[in-house]
Amino acid sequence: MASRHVLTSESVTEGHPDKICDQVSDAVLDAILADDPEARVACESMASTGLILTTGEITTDARFDVDTIVRDTLADIGYTDAAYGLDADTCSVISALHEQSPDISQGVDGDDPGAGDQGLMVGYASDETPSLMPAPIHYAHQLARRLSEVRREGPVDYLRPDGKSQITLDYRGGEVQGANAIVIAAQHGDDVELDKVREDVREHVIGEIVPDEWVTDTTDFYINHTGRFVRGGPYADAGLTGRKIIVDTYGGRVPHGGGAFSGKDPTKVDRSASYYARYVAKNVVKAGLADECKLEVAYSIAAREPVGLDVDTRGTGVVPDERLTELVEKTFDFSPGGMIEELGLRDTTYEPTAAYGHFGREDLELPWERTDRVADLEAAVGDKAEPPEL
Repeated sequence: MASRHVLTSESVTEGHPDKICDQVSDAVLDAILADDPEARVACESMASTGLILTTGEITTDARFDVDTIVRDTLADIGYTDAAYGLDADTCSVISALHEQSPDISQGVDGDDPGAGDQGLMVGYASDETPSLMPAPIHYAHQLARRLSEVRREGPVDYLRPDGKSQITLDYRGGEVQGANAIVIAAQHGDDVELDKVREDVREHVIGEIVPDEWVTDTTDFYINHTGRFVRGGPYADAGLTGRKIIVDTYGGRVPHGGGAFSGKDPTKVDRSASYYARYVAKNVVKAGLADECKLEVAYSIAAREPVGLDVDTRGTGVVPDERLTELVEKTFDFSPGGMIEELGLRDTTYEPTAAYGHFGREDLELPWERTDRVADLEAAVGDKAEPPEL
């Protein structure tokens, strides 16, 4: 009998309070790197009713205006009315930034930078979807994105910026059989009836994203399950940078080893090594060397090379995992400087990644989503491919 299990993933819209903070932090980062690609940036943000606070460590010669960056970001998200609890034009913006510690900077300065911190980073790819992402997080992001689209473009124009999605998929023998549960929380205007919200979300959001064959008589729908979602965003819940790290990555399909991404320049291996690990894992799967690939890489602060690297194909590799790990180590440059150079991370715009995930983004041309090293991996494996020992 085929094994059966369920997997669940969630996503949030760009108006969620934590995602506001991720976008503000990355907008500050982008503004600085555009003028000073060598800048050291670790920007954290907090959101509350009528307030955005930015803090962290920044060392740069760039000229940037935090107040303008914050207000432009909020306006782009849709916080343009004081009734939402946060208005781009009238909210308070407080900046409390200072320089990076010299004890840290001495380990990352120079032409061959070391890692900006210690930590474990994880990359993953699976042939489960065309984007090589796990299906639950792929569809959770699509639902959240669609919720935003119908707010911005119609036909559900009574929605407000905050929102969340969640989907639980039923697997049998490794294949999706259907959706057990679909959860949507959609912030809405005060004068809209709950039945109208539920009807519109079923038709214009879920109906446009979830495959028809996955929705059965046993699928449970939880749409605005409390019965009302008028007060949202930072008016209802404080926001913080880096509090949605599982949303940012693989939806719980694999561990999240390091810290958050947003607001950090690429010398922080939390960001650069996570991106590079995804890049390597995606090329492994695209090369046909495994159906899925999880790559773990670890660093010590100021280290020029990883202190640990492991590839796990979960029994789907065409060569043993130990052999594949050796091939990956020889084929790819995991030094902080090498990762930054190969992926062009000093020239990347990061704010678009701060909502709807950093991986599997077919709407963005992200360097870590390229599969341009397939031929190198195929050449490294050569004719020694063989099924793994079970």
